[in-house]
Amino acid sequence: MVTSTGRGERRREFLRGVRDQLPLLLGVIPFGLIFGALAIANGIPPLATQGLSLFVFAGSAQFIAAGLIGEAAPALVVIGTIFIVNLRHMLYSATLAPHYEHLPARWKMSLAWLLTDEAFATTSVRYQRSSLGYAHWYAFGTGLTLWVSWQLSTALGIALGARISDTGGLDFALPVTFLALLMPQLTTRPAWAAAVAAGLTAILLAPLPFRLGLVLACLVGVGVGLWLDRLGSKAAPKGASS
Repeated sequence: MVTSTGRGERRREFLRGVRDQLPLLLGVIPFGLIFGALAIANGIPPLATQGLSLFVFAGSAQFIAAGLIGEAAPALVVIGTIFIVNLRHMLYSATLAPHYEHLPARWKMSLAWLLTDEAFATTSVRYQRSSLGYAHWYAFGTGLTLWVSWQLSTALGIALGARISDTGGLDFALPVTFLALLMPQLTTRPAWAAAVAAGLTAILLAPLPFRLGLVLACLVGVGVGLWLDRLGSKAAPKGASS
């Protein structure tokens, strides 16, 4: 039985999660709007476009999928590309799993569904503090806030899709949006190396059909980043002992 104190703490954690996500919506909402417009410009029906946000809920993967669908890529290529682009979520899940292992299955499924880059960033910081008994309500607040804003911004992008695509601004806006998401993450040497390796691979393999060059670029970038990260981890003890 949940006491009034417990209910109050759950509510406070949930509202803190909502509050901490609000500044990030300044980047999420334009991203969702551009996705909705881009999908419409690629010939994806409005209901299918909204369905991608409802059931995939992964911005970068959705952008790539919209481009592949617009090029009539086989379904297997689309699904495989989404899988590779979203592999980073396995790392997020592994980090948060120890905090969620005591929760019922319905909570684990809900929090996994709502896990995104932005939600992980704030939730992982929350779990570094004390009083974790109701911290999963914080995670729920962050994820739900992002999910709702993504659905609304996608719907707005669908509604404005024809006007935005007619201006020809999407070709420019999409790379700029990706750069805005990427640059804050480039804080270490492995991250820079992974970005450069992936970028060069994508350029060199751009002629491949169905944007397979992007898939291979993701694999190369992840491989280079992990390799350098492991080299750094092995070298660290030596440097510390000298």
